[in-house]
This record gives sequence, C-alpha cells and structure tokens, in this order.
Amino acid sequence: MTSKNLLSALLVAVVLTACHPNESKPTPKNQDMTNLSLTQEWDKTFPKSDKVDHRKVTFTNRYGIELAADLYTPKGATGKLAAIAVSGPFGAVKEQCSGLYAQHMAERGFLTLAFDPSFTGESGGEPRRMASPDINTEDFLAAVDFLSVQENVDAERIGVIGICGWGGMAVNAAALDPRIKATVASTMYDMTKVTVEGYFKSEDTPQQRMEKRRALAAQRTEDYKTGEHKRAGGVVDPLPDDAPQFVKDYHAYYKTERGYHVRSGNSNDGWNVTGCQSFLNQPLLCWAHEIETPVLLIHGEKAHSRYFSEYAFERMTGKHVEGVSAKEGNKELLIIPGASHVDLYDDEAGVIPYDKIEAFLKAAL
Repeated sequence: MTSKNLLSALLVAVVLTACHPNESKPTPKNQDMTNLSLTQEWDKTFPKSDKVDHRKVTFTNRYGIELAADLYTPKGATGKLAAIAVSGPFGAVKEQCSGLYAQHMAERGFLTLAFDPSFTGESGGEPRRMASPDINTEDFLAAVDFLSVQENVDAERIGVIGICGWGGMAVNAAALDPRIKATVASTMYDMTKVTVEGYFKSEDTPQQRMEKRRALAAQRTEDYKTGEHKRAGGVVDPLPDDAPQFVKDYHAYYKTERGYHVRSGNSNDGWNVTGCQSFLNQPLLCWAHEIETPVLLIHGEKAHSRYFSEYAFERMTGKHVEGVSAKEGNKELLIIPGASHVDLYDDEAGVIPYDKIEAFLKAAL
C-alpha cells in the first residue's frame, strides 16, 4: 500500500477529525477564571430546551489541559443529583451529538456535562487536532473529578456516555476508574481496533501495519521540517458517486445544516495526519472484562460499525453475538432495528433510545 493510499484508508477508517484552526487561543483570564475564550451565545446544532438550565464551565485534566464544557441542569432541581459526563463522536464537538444527549438526559433529571476533548473544540491543548488513547480517556476522568466536587452532585452516582469513538474511551475510562458507576456507549467505535486492523480486519497483517508506521513516521519528519502539521481532511466533500453508504451518512450529518459546526473537525478540514499514531500500539479495551459496574452498548442494526459494540460485549462477557440484542449480568448490548451508525447521532431518525438510557442510568445510579 502506498503512503497516499494508506492515508486515504486511515481517513475513511477513523473518520479523521480536526479543530477549527483559530479556536481556543489563550486570552486574558475572564470572570469565569479560565484561559479559554468560550462562546456564550447558543450555537448548538439542536434547539435549546426550556426544561433545563445551561452554562459554560471549564476544568483541568491531570496533564494540565483545560477543557471546556456545557453544564445542563434540570430546571428547579434541588438536592444532590446523579450526574453524567458526555463526549463524542470522534471529531465532533459538544455543540453536536454530545450536547444533544446531555440536554435530553438533563430533561430527565440528571445533571449532565458535555465536554470537548483535549486539543479540540473550545478546549485547550497544543498542537490542535491531536488524539491520544491515554489523554482522551483521562478527559473523561477529569470530567468525573469536576462533577464529584459539585455541591449539587452525588459523587456516588456518576456515569458516562461516550458516542462513536468516544464510546471506546468511555468503556476504557470505566475500566480504569471505579468512581464511574455506569457507562453508556452509543454507536461505538474502538479507535485502536480500527486504526490497527482497518474495517473487518482488512488491513490486519504485519506488513500492512508496518506500512502504516512507516507512512506516519515519514509524515512526522516532513511536519518537523515544515513546522506545520499536515491535515488529513474531514468528511469528504463533494461526495464521489461511488462513496460507501456510511460515508454518505457522515456527509449528510457533518456537511449539511443538520449537523455542521464551525469547530467540528469532521465538518471541516480534519485531523492531523499523525493525530492517531498512538492508537496503533495501545489497545483501548484490554481490561474491559474487569469492569464491575453496569455497561449499556447501543448500536444500529445496519451500522457498518456494529461489530465494535459486539466486540466490546464479547470482551466484557465472553459471549459472542452478531446482530442481536443480548444481556449478560450487568452488561447489555442493545441493537436498534434498521438504524445506521449516524442515526444515533441526532433525532433526525427518531431512534435514539432515550427512555432505555434513562431507565438504565437510573437503575445503575
């Protein structure tokens, strides 16, 4: 495989992401005690609910990266609430899917926090448009740190929701941190698995993996020479006539009024070519079988990515299933009939099982 073909394959395989080139530049501290410049107007891809209160907040992870988030609280709520940290998809921002999920869950009585991961959106971290299985898992743990000390949060009732590539991060976070009492992974990608193997193990030979390593190493040298990180490109636009259906689905979300956002990498010019290099050697779900707390995996029946959730379910339970819902102990796989991967991004198709997510989280938390 040539370097050019390799990078094209990686682009499709991991839906390479990016940040808007001018976001999150340091500014003098404002009244919110943050170095980040946060947009205060409502600029989400979904309408604001009159059932919740919303405000911007920031918190810092253990690497010193300051993260930006939207905090959603049920109107009129009193006492200590169960709380949920939400992020994803891989290459999206909190103004898209994660914010939508967070707002819906706040309407149902939870305090929710939708955050931009490190190096993306309104969050800090330089250089922009990088990813790391470690740092991005840490982002979830830092969100738990923040939620644990809020006066209106019950620190013993904190869960996480990860969407698409952040589904794998959420599962990894749950395997690492017992403070996370419940985990939902919706339309999950295992970013390490797809980076290493390609889809359905289509690039899973030692030779193909070495080609990837060589191409990325060469790109690092070139980036160092030029002093700039080459971008891989976001969701392809315009669409070629022979684009796979799932690429058409991504385009219909990220590149149209339905889901486009100026800070979303997938909506714009993508991730750094070297952005996902560390995923080649660091398996995310290595310790998923040791998660003691409840996990709900949700996927569309027709999603090209369904096997990632099936794989995660097998890692956690030892039970192999294909295309059917299953439950083993406190681990559950829910398959949504007829749904695609992107159908679980927003309310366009009306198939996101909010009732199920609410019931699962209330029972677990």
